[in-house]
Amino acid sequence: MAQLQVWACNQGQALVLIQLIPQLALLLNPSIVFGFLDINSDLTSKKYDMVQGDFSRTFLRVGYHKITVIPAGACNVSIQETIKSRNYLALKTENGVPIINGNWVIDRPGIFTAIGTQFMYKRPNEIRSRTGESITAPGPLREELILYLIYQQPNPSVYFEYFVPSTDTGHNSNVFALPNSLPVQATNKGAANQNNKIIESSYLTHAPTTLAVTTVVTTKLQPAFVWMQSGHSECSTTCGSGRRHMLWACVEKDSQASVSTDLCDTALEPAKQQEDCNLQECTAYLSYSWDIGEWSECSAKCGPGTQERQVICRQVTQVPANDSETSVTVAPEQCGATEFPETRSTCQLKICSQWEIRSDWSSCSVPCGVGQRSREVVCVSNQGEAEPDEECNMNIKPDTVQNCDMGKCARSWFTSEWSQQCTAECGKGNRTRTAVCLMDYVTDLPLGSCEGERPPEMTTCDSGPCQNRLEWYTGPWSRCSADCGNGTQTRNIACIVTNNRNMNVVDQANCDNLPKPFTAQTCTLKPCGVQWYVSEWSTCSRSCNGGYRVREVRCLTNNIALSENCDPHVTPNTREECNKQPCLAEIDLQCSDQYHKYLNPTEMVWGELNRSVKAK
Repeated sequence: MAQLQVWACNQGQALVLIQLIPQLALLLNPSIVFGFLDINSDLTSKKYDMVQGDFSRTFLRVGYHKITVIPAGACNVSIQETIKSRNYLALKTENGVPIINGNWVIDRPGIFTAIGTQFMYKRPNEIRSRTGESITAPGPLREELILYLIYQQPNPSVYFEYFVPSTDTGHNSNVFALPNSLPVQATNKGAANQNNKIIESSYLTHAPTTLAVTTVVTTKLQPAFVWMQSGHSECSTTCGSGRRHMLWACVEKDSQASVSTDLCDTALEPAKQQEDCNLQECTAYLSYSWDIGEWSECSAKCGPGTQERQVICRQVTQVPANDSETSVTVAPEQCGATEFPETRSTCQLKICSQWEIRSDWSSCSVPCGVGQRSREVVCVSNQGEAEPDEECNMNIKPDTVQNCDMGKCARSWFTSEWSQQCTAECGKGNRTRTAVCLMDYVTDLPLGSCEGERPPEMTTCDSGPCQNRLEWYTGPWSRCSADCGNGTQTRNIACIVTNNRNMNVVDQANCDNLPKPFTAQTCTLKPCGVQWYVSEWSTCSRSCNGGYRVREVRCLTNNIALSENCDPHVTPNTREECNKQPCLAEIDLQCSDQYHKYLNPTEMVWGELNRSVKAK
């Protein structure tokens, strides 16, 4: 498998080949696959060393922490969070350009292309999954790659491995210096001899700033995955007997290459056993100090807010013999000799923007009565610059418009000039003018709004005496012939000769040379629409003692069509009483003795009437 990984490093397609070769071995004759490897043995002649490392801490400051720097030219890069947590992995280039999860922006899982390769970023979301995030890349890398941990939850644990071109000088393993930012533990998974056989070797724990690397080669293609100890957690103390627990990783049995924990049987995962560590006496100098983290962002964008930071107590061990210094996180009580630093503080990024009234109230929009006035109100920063209204508190914005009352408007009558021409060419006539009721700012009002009597709009005038003047005179129009709808109306006309003040009616033929007025015209008082129509009453059912008569009632439109839209509250009666007088028998006046039976209408009883008629 290591041969395949090395060949993939040369071709830049590590992930594809690693995944396909086991399946090809199952589907095809293994000798064909091995023959393929022998044919392409020149591709794997270049040796590579595998670098592995484990990183774990109990507590860190919240934020970014550099784990390691992966050199340019590395391939088959695999980074795995061994324990599922709320922490995140992050990658940057050597120039600080973010690749994954940079600048406090958490990216979605997917493929990210940078520095000559593609990074596959996975984040399991299944509840049953026990492993955390992972990042893989086939390589080779064109630049150095910096691996970070975004710390948010205690006890982070990250495993990483990659291949680099071998610098073999006759030894099976090499030691590469790592950054001093965080110590890393590493294990030697075994070395390969010239016959590509696994040479078993014990697990090696190196100094915190170094990492053992080796080339791992195997030819067995049948995969089998087992749990294998991958290292230890950091010892609880640097001396004087501490405690640490073993870390386990899922590996391919023969190649010992780290794989996803989902490939191993979780029921067989060994329990995390604890063991003693750093049993040597503490001959070094111990000191305790506060490790103070960075302040968080202010809780308010403007105005007073709060910010927090993490404060932990560190035990610093100094060994004068080798001039080394290590530190571990201990209980806060160990630093109790000094005052506990503040973890919460007030802050203010800037002064909040405020409303500023930039103009006085304008003049009222009307000279009298009720109108409106306005003023300019803007939101300004503490530098006095105008900003959008949303930057200020809208609940306390001063009014920009308000009503104004200029008092009751004065009203008076206004009249036009009298007309220049008299209505009569001779004799007496009329001149006219117009009277209106106006306010001071020229708004028409109903004619009844002004006080005092309305000025006259007509006056008499005299155009001089008339001499034998013929004129048509018209009478008033008659009443319209129809109460609704189209009708006609007429008027009388007369030809009159005026001589001084005397007026005489003459034959109309004398005025034939004058325009003759119309004597008839159409008229419409109102549209008929729908209305009730009634017929004549029928004959009464009785001639006396009360009867009934009936008539037809119809609702008709203007076109005499039946309708149901007439007002039902004014429906004419269709039946009424009639002939309510009592019935009386006829009396023969020639009869001297008469007997008449009658109905007394007051007492409603029958009586008798006798009378004698005397002869003349």
